[in-house]
Amino acid sequence: MADMHWALKLLTWLEVTFITVVGLILLTLAIMYIADITQNTHTIRKNYPLIGRFRYFFENLGEFFRQYFYAQDREELPFNRADRSWVYRAAKNVDSNIGFGSTLDLNKPGTLLFLNSPFPVQEEGALIAAPVTLGPFCASPYTTNSIFNISGMSYGAISKPAILALSRGAAKAGCWLNTGEGGLSPYHLEGNCDLVFQIGTAKYGVRDLLGNLSDKHLRELAAKPQIKMFEIKLSQGAKPGKGGILPAEKVSAEVAAIRGITEGNASISPNGHTDIHSVDDLLAMINHIRDVTGKPVGFKAVLGEKTWLIDLIKAIQQQGIESAPDFITLDSADGGSGAAPQPLLDHVGLPIKETLPWLAVLLEQAGLKERIKIIVAGKLITPHMVAWALACGADFVNSARGFMFALGCIQALQCHKNTCPTGITTHNIKLQKGLDPTDKAERVAAYQQNLTKSVAMIAHSCGLTEPRQLRMRHLRVINGDGFSVPWETINPQPLLFTTHETSKVNEASRNL
Repeated sequence: MADMHWALKLLTWLEVTFITVVGLILLTLAIMYIADITQNTHTIRKNYPLIGRFRYFFENLGEFFRQYFYAQDREELPFNRADRSWVYRAAKNVDSNIGFGSTLDLNKPGTLLFLNSPFPVQEEGALIAAPVTLGPFCASPYTTNSIFNISGMSYGAISKPAILALSRGAAKAGCWLNTGEGGLSPYHLEGNCDLVFQIGTAKYGVRDLLGNLSDKHLRELAAKPQIKMFEIKLSQGAKPGKGGILPAEKVSAEVAAIRGITEGNASISPNGHTDIHSVDDLLAMINHIRDVTGKPVGFKAVLGEKTWLIDLIKAIQQQGIESAPDFITLDSADGGSGAAPQPLLDHVGLPIKETLPWLAVLLEQAGLKERIKIIVAGKLITPHMVAWALACGADFVNSARGFMFALGCIQALQCHKNTCPTGITTHNIKLQKGLDPTDKAERVAAYQQNLTKSVAMIAHSCGLTEPRQLRMRHLRVINGDGFSVPWETINPQPLLFTTHETSKVNEASRNL
């Protein structure tokens, strides 16, 4: 009888609970229904109360469903599944060999093909990458073997464990890490890797109380052995003509202290340097920072209008080869790890497939190719694209999103919010807990090393001893008829300087 009594009580409790839950659900639906038919903002919800809400739900989830269920391996943007998978395998040191042929359509216009040699270089005795020196006229030049490095991602835009993993991984791989424009955090220094300090338009980390460039702060940074170079950011591919954007929810107390701004307020950088309005101003700034720090100095820009670079070259010819920037970081219009307005992201600036060959030829014709090193960035996350960049004149390649994939990024498209599910671009401690800096540092290093080896493999296949020997003549591209043509034929470059204009610069370059 006791068991029957408890069974009846349990049944009664279940019935009451069920009725309560159903009642709450019906009440909720009724409230939502009334809200839908009385609001005047959303037409679909007003005309189709309750049911219309699914439209917004599926619209929000559509980008994720496409990524996993509907998009083909090589058709998704900004990065397709095939490229992401290669990065994941490289970062995990998983075998990257595949069977039964490539899924790449070799008849598709734009497909790149490298011209292999009948006598490839034996990899056992070949170089992965030869050392290159930047800043030959500096008190402290910088020499590195790395061809593939970590592009600028500020602390604040990405999280503490992400910075720690990148710093430790860069040290293990022997590449550099760009700080981004958000200043120097202790987490950049902790891994003891080579650092490139980026000076953005707001001059975070190197400005005085009035926001002006501070020589005192420059000297303090230059005294740190990890900081090897300084980069002046004029513009970036995601948003040419607009400064950095860090939403208020990502400006924590620590981020605010490092940047010298107010906690909880959005960090919006000016759209340009207030003290750089011409090529003469730019050269003056470069030489001032180089004199103060004794270290190589260059600038970062995405190209649109190009004539200013010709003016820059002419100014260098007048002032002397010592006045030149030690490097130019060329960004692409299809960059985009940071937050950006869609009109700028989609329609402003030129991609590097057009600007990199142009810049390389410009410097070559001006006799400055050896003096000014080219660093290039923009969706270069796989070996064939890094090899392409080197063939078109780059000395180094930077990547941000490639290393984000190595950290575990799933392309959730939440970088501009504080909701990144993998903990990379959020300051939410709960979301960061899955990002172990020790484990992810190993993946960062493995990705960098495996990509570099794969680029060298392409070079060796072309009969070259190291990747920087690749040239445009080693490249062909599929045209609209499905046949390949030499890369040089699709991007002819005009002569920009006479022999008289370049003779003195050429002589100085030979003496480097």
